Amino acid sequence: MISTSSPSHPRTSGHAVSSKQVGLPERARAHVVATAELPSEFGQFRAHVFRNDRDALEHVALVRGDLNGAEDVPTRLHSECLTGDAFGSLRCDCRGQLESSLRIVGKAERGIVLYLRQEGRGIGLANKIRAYELQEQGHDTVDANLLLGFAADERDYAVAAAMLRTLGVASVALMTNNPDKIQQLASEGIEVSRRLAHEVPPNPHNRAYLATKARRSGHLFAQSGLGEIAAVTPALVAAPGARGS
Repeated sequence: MISTSSPSHPRTSGHAVSSKQVGLPERARAHVVATAELPSEFGQFRAHVFRNDRDALEHVALVRGDLNGAEDVPTRLHSECLTGDAFGSLRCDCRGQLESSLRIVGKAERGIVLYLRQEGRGIGLANKIRAYELQEQGHDTVDANLLLGFAADERDYAVAAAMLRTLGVASVALMTNNPDKIQQLASEGIEVSRRLAHEVPPNPHNRAYLATKARRSGHLFAQSGLGEIAAVTPALVAAPGARGS
């Protein structure tokens, strides 16, 4: 049972030592404010709405099964993409990744999809559309963000880690092509037991976008049809400031 009454604290063993005592930054905290069953076309989920101490947004966890102490839990961190998730935009692979993760978790004994309200890699909807306009002028997705005065990726996964701590998982099998997500979770004390490739076949509208993910953000692609993209960047570590999505 996940409490909805107060913020959850990271699990500790032995004598707890606060981050203030050892001069480390405080970890984000997140707590559940609402919970209900959510039947969907992808399966039966339990929806937990979270609030946290880092932003004013309401992030959501769709979960299956008993997660307390569970290891190697299939998990997807999905950043909100209104244009893709809701409108079916072909400029990105977001909707395909979201639906795929929901299908996988919906059939699993246990699993998690975190829906994180980080629209446009954290720059917001209006700026994402401005970035689209710059891309239409010939700039790639990374340079478009930089020209608008942002980092290539403004997202932070500290809140996602706090949500996972509240859910009580011991380790996650992360559905991602993005090594930066693994690194950020690890830095927040979340054990990533393995990476599950999470590729969506390209289309004529997002091929350049996927190529930029590989070339400039270090994303890992091996799927048939993306071989030429994967060959551009064999690096396993994302370039600083260029995380991708």
